[in-house]
Amino acid sequence: MSTPAPSLNPAPVVVAVGLSKRFGVTKALSDVSLCVFPGEVRALVGRNGAGKSTLVSILAGMTAPDSGSIHFSGISAPPTHARELWQSKVACVYQHPKIIPTLSCAENLFLHEIMRGRGLISWKAMRRAAREHFDRWGLTIDGDALAGTLNMGQRQLLEIARAVRQGSRFLILDEPTAKLDGKEVDRLLTHIRELKALGVGIVFVSHHLDEVFDISQTVTVLRDGKKMLDRAIAGLAKGELIEAMVGDASAGGVLAGARAAIHPRVARLKVSRLSCPGSFENVSFEVQAGECVGIAGLAGSGKEAIGEVLAGLKLAEAGTMLLDGIHLPGGNVSWHNRAGIGFVPQDRHREGLVLGMSVADNATMAVPDQLGKAGFISPSAVARATRHIIQELDIKTAGPGEIVSSLSGGNQQKVVLARALARDPAALVLINPTCGVDVASRIALFRAIIRVASRGAAVLLISDDLEELEICHRIWVLRSRHLTREFVPPWVARDLVAEMEGMAA
Repeated sequence: MSTPAPSLNPAPVVVAVGLSKRFGVTKALSDVSLCVFPGEVRALVGRNGAGKSTLVSILAGMTAPDSGSIHFSGISAPPTHARELWQSKVACVYQHPKIIPTLSCAENLFLHEIMRGRGLISWKAMRRAAREHFDRWGLTIDGDALAGTLNMGQRQLLEIARAVRQGSRFLILDEPTAKLDGKEVDRLLTHIRELKALGVGIVFVSHHLDEVFDISQTVTVLRDGKKMLDRAIAGLAKGELIEAMVGDASAGGVLAGARAAIHPRVARLKVSRLSCPGSFENVSFEVQAGECVGIAGLAGSGKEAIGEVLAGLKLAEAGTMLLDGIHLPGGNVSWHNRAGIGFVPQDRHREGLVLGMSVADNATMAVPDQLGKAGFISPSAVARATRHIIQELDIKTAGPGEIVSSLSGGNQQKVVLARALARDPAALVLINPTCGVDVASRIALFRAIIRVASRGAAVLLISDDLEELEICHRIWVLRSRHLTREFVPPWVARDLVAEMEGMAA
């Protein structure tokens, strides 16, 4: 790729003005403007739910805004249905690279041309061109190798190479380092600097503020769908950036200070020197009866894996887990459930529900042994148990037989919680339990979790949502695979975020 001719007054590669987007009653984006020049890396930061994903989707042509305009190099953006035109203007690389593992690296590099199917393909010429492109960028990628054999860092670089080869002068990198290790991050940042030198304008979305200060010239901060900060990185204090992200000094959640009473000196869940390859190392903590302990960390920190090991979904490499003095072996979901672990996974659609089954079936599937004898399930017992949990959690449904996919997101999440509570667990492990639900459902879920703790259960809440963490008695931060610091109320949001980022606020 040739270096563009220098210009004293280069035109912006993208100008977005007054972008707004509403999804139902939720205003995901409100009057947001953004401008990126050639050779500029503009960081886009904000907490979960701030509107970053919506803005990225609009800039990438995947979602049409309700209002506002976008221009690429002074030309109006094409309609969202014109995919080839959008791909010539902007390329978006996500934290989960969109490569086809069963195709070669060369075929992935030229994927768009192959999919168009225009004329005969010279496979020899394609492999030669791929090798030249990889060599030009200093990428140690074998064009003949299957893309599925690459590590995560190489997959990211392959997708960036494909975007650059298409000629796009505007690149969106959406959490590109979330799944990379230290060396892979350094390698990626080096290639981003090379792209800057070639005049490519980049929007860099990241939760890792040290990377933001390292690679970016400008930063835009979103909070609650609104732009809170838009300025140069030079001279910007770290504390000022964090304050723009989180707002007030405290999280101020809807149930701030509403915590269950702890049952003194009764440690129900004990984790000692637990390690899981690639996720976390040497983790130790205790959760008392009636206590809610938070594990906070950024995307890719490994915090979710702690919950998955406790639930039996993953097997730890070392360490011990005790629930009421009973050893949890790991790697056996059914055994952990019977031992007293209730679990709410991160993704209710992929991991928490069978969408084609009824509310009753989803809520009771973990306790068939309690619903009948000799292997036979009593329909009346299922209906009775489901009616109780519908009332307990205020699930808005036509009845136990309603198909769960027809419920709202908030009520679906209540069904996931209902299944976790069906065995009256000794310990409740939750991963982002109120993510993607409406405010009313969020409050109902908070109250249900507090109720469970009040009855003497040990609650472990794994989250990066400051409002969720407000109900915790203590919060541990997981960073670089280790627990680094414990917070107790009244904790300050910007200090917690700074610890998660590994930065002094």
